[in-house]
Amino acid sequence: MTRRSIALATAAGCAAIFAAVAHAPRLRAQQAPPLPVHQVPDAKNGGTVVMLCDGKTSVEVKGLKPGESMTHAQAVEVTRELMVQWQREHPDEKWQMAQAGQSSQTVPAPPAGPSASLAAGAIVIGVKPQPKGTQQGDTYASFTDRDYKVWKNETDNFVAEGKRIFHDSKELGGTIGVSCDMCHPDGSNTHPETYPKYQVQLQRVALLRDMIDWCIENPVKGKALDPNDPKLRALEAYILAQRKGVPLAYGKH
Repeated sequence: MTRRSIALATAAGCAAIFAAVAHAPRLRAQQAPPLPVHQVPDAKNGGTVVMLCDGKTSVEVKGLKPGESMTHAQAVEVTRELMVQWQREHPDEKWQMAQAGQSSQTVPAPPAGPSASLAAGAIVIGVKPQPKGTQQGDTYASFTDRDYKVWKNETDNFVAEGKRIFHDSKELGGTIGVSCDMCHPDGSNTHPETYPKYQVQLQRVALLRDMIDWCIENPVKGKALDPNDPKLRALEAYILAQRKGVPLAYGKH
């Protein structure tokens, strides 16, 4: 290979790398990263292990083979056992439970025995305040002040991305130059707190993201976004953030 061909190949390679780096944010914006999956412990007695959403608290249901389903009564008893276990390990945490059709109320903490189950009704456990800067006990883990700052920064950036898309017809995929802010300055008159509700334009009960897609398809004349598209999620986050502090009123028109 001559020096000239080597130079051309090197230049082409650098150009390809530059193009890939330049387009990386846009590619990432089109596909959300996969969600983490909890590692469920192996069953030790030939049953099926059921785990809470904390990714830690679990119980094995003996006799329940893979692919089989519990009866409703069995499922209720298993989830009660899981919650007793969780509450025993987190005595100072706040968790509220209520039976369907019942209002929440405070009842004594469950017994510590291994076979104890929750009484019908609800459980509300108070949270003890801790000094600032120390680890804060929470529903799933212990978080530091730094954790909360990182999460706030990530959330604020996500909302800011939604604001950027909201004001950019091209980012919305529009074809006639119309962007969301032209009819809804700063997200006004979107009333995200009223969803879900029956939406006349859609002739069905709609979620906020359904209405966002409808607007993209019609006034903006673009293509509807996939429910997991980061753009749609960011738009929803921005609109909700603009109504911070407004009470929820689903179904309101």
